[in-house]
Amino acid sequence: MIDLAVLKGSSFVVLGLARSGMATVRALTAAGVDCVAWDDNAASREEAARLGARVVDPLTLDWAPFTALVISPGIPNLLPEPHPVAVAARAAGKPLICDVELLARAQPAACYVAITGTNGKSTTTALIGHILQQAGLRCEVGGNIGRGALDLASLGEGGIYVLELSSYQLELLQTFRANIAVWLNITPDHIDRHGDLAGYVRAKTNIFARQQAGDCVVIGTEDDPSREVAGEVAARKGIACIPVALDRPVAGGISYRAGMLVDADGYVVDFSDVPTLPGDHNAQNAACAWAVCRWLDVPRERIVRGLQSFEGLPHRQERVAAVGRVVYVNDSKATNADATARALSSYHDIYWILGGQAKEGGVAPLAPWFDRVRHAFLIGEAAELFAGQLDGKVSYSRCGDLKSALDAAHAMAQRDAGQGASGDAAVVLLSPASASWDQWKSYEHRGDAFRALARALPGATSLGRAA
Repeated sequence: MIDLAVLKGSSFVVLGLARSGMATVRALTAAGVDCVAWDDNAASREEAARLGARVVDPLTLDWAPFTALVISPGIPNLLPEPHPVAVAARAAGKPLICDVELLARAQPAACYVAITGTNGKSTTTALIGHILQQAGLRCEVGGNIGRGALDLASLGEGGIYVLELSSYQLELLQTFRANIAVWLNITPDHIDRHGDLAGYVRAKTNIFARQQAGDCVVIGTEDDPSREVAGEVAARKGIACIPVALDRPVAGGISYRAGMLVDADGYVVDFSDVPTLPGDHNAQNAACAWAVCRWLDVPRERIVRGLQSFEGLPHRQERVAAVGRVVYVNDSKATNADATARALSSYHDIYWILGGQAKEGGVAPLAPWFDRVRHAFLIGEAAELFAGQLDGKVSYSRCGDLKSALDAAHAMAQRDAGQGASGDAAVVLLSPASASWDQWKSYEHRGDAFRALARALPGATSLGRAA
């Protein structure tokens, strides 16, 4: 836990008591810092009181004594409609911040590696942390992945915090400075919270705010908004800009394609035999991780070892089981078409399980990868919509639920084994392109079920991490 003793004499209101909010209350009360805590959930309020927080409805407060409102990033503070407590704090002239801002104030001498982007944040953050830890550096990984910022260990000077930061978190930072800022990509997302794509990009660019001479930016250049931002960043004096590009040389940067990368010195890295990093999108993640670790003077051979030993993340193209020449892949985190495109582009001979609560556009944007799909197995509310979009393009079966779909996909894949056009192992792929809430509590719940079901298939060999 981060020691927040430096904040003694301050007083905070903490709104939202989920993972990061409760960690904030724990850290503040442990350091003897006054705080008021509030959440709509009564059990969460009781836990905050047990930790020593004052539980008071913030709408009844006199805001004059308070330093700031620490608001959960998931609570709207501007759009689509600001939470009433956010309105009250602003009216009183109090800043709105998040837990990452408190970490920065408590650990000003540490080095911060901050990662953002629409897709790939979690994998890149975990990969950088894994490589640095394998190389023996003092490093903590958290933020929007894993542990909340204030649940991390206090590292002090020489320590490195590797933080995944969402647009929601970035817009709540005031003094935080990224010594190394990683920008992966931008596609339209969270428009309801930011108004439009320009607002979303504007929130993301706060990752570069307060950078100083000697700091570094690693930036993907495969979409128009990112290329525009890269041009702006490259023009800043004293800050190194390392561009990352798909399959083309880039001056002073890194070129990548699936399983390969070439760094600025012409050093070629082949990690094509790393099953946890398939596809061009993971090659981009690896290239960005490579750039960060080289900037931190990690020897190349140690970075290569880190790439080779990386286990991947649950629910993100997670290889969970194999039966003969068929591999079973859990990509339950793919809750929209853009995320599923990354999975479809990574494999051939796919037996595709998809469906749930459909997002706008459904799976129509995935047509360029339909020729990789041998058969689709439809589940959940989106089954009829997706059937219409696949009709005449991909053969499909309506299966209703996940178990029925997996059983049908398993039977067909095993029957067809060895007949695929690519010569590679066939893949039974859960990549739903849909939210999970029609049949599951979360995408994790859905992915955990798929993993367990796949490992229980006759003759299955478990792959990857333990459940």
